[in-house]
Amino acid sequence: MSGQGNRNKAAGSPAPAKGLSVQPADAKKLEQSLERHRNAGLARQFLLGVSLAALVWFGTRVGPDILDVLPFRSQTKPTQHIAEVPGTRFGSLKPGEVPSGVGGLKLAADVGKRDKIKEAFEWSWLAYEEHALGADEFHPISHGGSNLTSAGGVGYTVVDSLDSLLVLGLNEEYARAAAWCRAHLDFDRDATFNTFETTIRLLGGLLSAHYLTSVHADPAIAADAPFFLESATDLADRLLGAFASPSGIPYSGINLATRAAVPDRGNNGLASLAEAASVQLELKYLSHLTGDYTYWRAAEKVSSIIRGQAIHDGIAPIFINPENGQFVVSEIRLGSRGDSYYEYLLKQYLQTDRQEPVYRDMYDEAMGGIKKHLVAQTKRSGLIHTHELHPMRHPQTGAQTWQVVPKQDHLVCFLGGSLILGVTEGGRRAVDWHNLDARDMEDFVVGKGIVESCVRTHDTATGLAPEIAMFVQPSDDRSDTLDWYVKPNTNGVLIDGRNILRPETVESLFLAYRSTGDPKYREWGWQIFGAFDKHARVPTGGYASVQDVQQVPVVLEDRMETFWLSETLKYLYLLFDDSDNVPLDRHVFNTEAHILPVFKPNQLTAFSTT
Repeated sequence: MSGQGNRNKAAGSPAPAKGLSVQPADAKKLEQSLERHRNAGLARQFLLGVSLAALVWFGTRVGPDILDVLPFRSQTKPTQHIAEVPGTRFGSLKPGEVPSGVGGLKLAADVGKRDKIKEAFEWSWLAYEEHALGADEFHPISHGGSNLTSAGGVGYTVVDSLDSLLVLGLNEEYARAAAWCRAHLDFDRDATFNTFETTIRLLGGLLSAHYLTSVHADPAIAADAPFFLESATDLADRLLGAFASPSGIPYSGINLATRAAVPDRGNNGLASLAEAASVQLELKYLSHLTGDYTYWRAAEKVSSIIRGQAIHDGIAPIFINPENGQFVVSEIRLGSRGDSYYEYLLKQYLQTDRQEPVYRDMYDEAMGGIKKHLVAQTKRSGLIHTHELHPMRHPQTGAQTWQVVPKQDHLVCFLGGSLILGVTEGGRRAVDWHNLDARDMEDFVVGKGIVESCVRTHDTATGLAPEIAMFVQPSDDRSDTLDWYVKPNTNGVLIDGRNILRPETVESLFLAYRSTGDPKYREWGWQIFGAFDKHARVPTGGYASVQDVQQVPVVLEDRMETFWLSETLKYLYLLFDDSDNVPLDRHVFNTEAHILPVFKPNQLTAFSTT
């Protein structure tokens, strides 16, 4: 997660955009605004007209080029390579690759490997607790911490780690973290915070802590549940100001003290697709808990705006304008700024016990579009991977066209596990693997293939994957001998080749193993953990980012990202634990790996049930 968007993990906050005036808005004002939008028939007709106009514009200006995926380069014109083999466009399952289970699987723990990962978590957490407890971020080499803003910390690392401490059974460490929260957690910070990151890390972390403590067997831990719900409600009320845009699309930033929205000055006030559409799990669960559906309506309005857009085959540009709710011509990609939109379509459907079919429909349409326009295979090994579409003008005709860029962020590696989860629905579907329909078979083959390709990007000197992998197109002279590579550094700055302890590949390994029981996913996970432990472990405590995965010995950066504790180690631990620990048929993970329960909604809307 680089840049802004799902798991962007970017430090700092955007400043207010010039020329945009956004006033503070509290929950009451937002509710009044939402009520006006619900009841104003003329407004609905106007929005319908705008959507139809957008349909005509996007379909005529962009659609034809996307339909054929016509890449254009000034020197060469590569074509998308899809291997036509029996089974699906992307291959078929070999007999040994067909899972044996039907429905949910019961999987035993590998205790030795699981406990080794638990030790790594303790090595990380105890170093943070000793040197930087309460600081938003931890610097393990210099033994210090820092906050996101000068206004003071918001418990970024502490809150992000609470549910991991509980899942790993570290009750004493949890008790100290919870005590810190009760004494010091304060969101009244007069500074700008990223709306999306604050939602997925802090709000998601508090809601997960509330849920896990509320069902905990230890009465002392269960007693913390009301505090976490109260804290989550306080934070959500502050975040609601970000939704007070003319369209309902949230602004990128929020001042937690004044509750005023702050547009993203660096991107002309635009919001990213992932930022706007990856807050729904958290807000809807909070409404379910509190009975206050202000949060739910704010979240659902974003989904309805996107649903009403003229996006082709369910895939969308990465930027949307909060002022008018319209997409802006920009890259179409599954990495930063786009990724978790697609992730949350499926998870919203699963979270509300499959009672909101609109999200399954949106997910299926999007996966079809992704397979049609954004997935390819390498010529050498047939590796299934994704690429990006970048808008450009044809140099001869000036017509809108799209350039295929064979770039895959590590962030995209969530997709493999997500596709497999879409087939099994966490064990809630009785899947007959020998008689899958065409769509499920293709989703499974592509999901499995993307997982394997992401694991293959760990074929480096360190065994760690780079931040960005470039896949070799069939038109490239190197395509017979090379599948992928890391771009060389520019002016001494290497971004593509670093590894910042990201979770997406091990997240997919966890979902794939829980869904199929195939032991290769544990084998790959153990190899990846071994590489982290060998190269990223700091001798005095903690783990740190690696500057260049192709260089041994490694050079470490003085930073341990919060998602190392909240996501990477949690997914690795659960990969080796038994399947009764956080079963997928009763839980969903938000995009920061915070655990939320499946629930039956008390009320449904016409939008979600259509």
